[in-house]
Amino acid sequence: MSTEPYILTDTHTHIYYHAHTDKLAEQLQRCRDKHIDRLFLPNVDMDSLPLILDTIRNYPDNCFPMLGLHPCSVKENFRTELRTLEQALADLRVFAIGEIGLDLYWDTSTFDFQREAFRIQVGWAKSLGLPIDIHCREAFDELFELLDELKDDKLFGILHCFTGSLEQAKRAIDLGFTLGIGGVVTYKKAGLDLVVKALDLAHIVLETDAPYLAPVPFRGKENESSYLQYVAEKVADLHETTIENVAAITTANSKRIFGI
Repeated sequence: MSTEPYILTDTHTHIYYHAHTDKLAEQLQRCRDKHIDRLFLPNVDMDSLPLILDTIRNYPDNCFPMLGLHPCSVKENFRTELRTLEQALADLRVFAIGEIGLDLYWDTSTFDFQREAFRIQVGWAKSLGLPIDIHCREAFDELFELLDELKDDKLFGILHCFTGSLEQAKRAIDLGFTLGIGGVVTYKKAGLDLVVKALDLAHIVLETDAPYLAPVPFRGKENESSYLQYVAEKVADLHETTIENVAAITTANSKRIFGI
């Protein structure tokens, strides 16, 4: 493992779930020990927002908020929750609208609500000049249909936790999106390694989605942002380059997207 200095960016982590606990400080220290100095925190629902606020208040140099309503949190009352979140935008500097998107894995009955919530939140992003951070599960065709509908020069962001095919990757890139690559790239049978190998590093950013989807050798256990190093090492191996180069390119990509 190299000892040369570099900066890795976790573009999607729920590390704030450990707010108000010693675990948060311990995990952030492990991040610093492994050059992971920038962490972007996606909101999920009304309950997660105060946890994010507390985390960024205590770690303003390392943790940066996003704001959005996760598709699995979109229910019949979604308009009420969106109004509350929109009010929060007036008082909080955020770096993306997210995580937002479509999820047809858990519940297909809310699809129409999810689609409308997505349109509304994309509107926020466009009006504020912000990227969107997209969650998509079992809904690539439906997502691309929506993105085709909403596409203009103000639509950009990250397709978080990308696990699709090379064809889907290229379509997302053509729509102006960067692909968030996490622990799944280390799973032998997932096939994502072949997709990532075929992509230019200019089109990817790194993430953990902690506490979910831990990379090998921690698969099946709780994930944490310090494990981003294993994702970066895998991407470096696939591209036959150094972790320093992967860190430099993917962090530069994150700076371009988030503006910080």
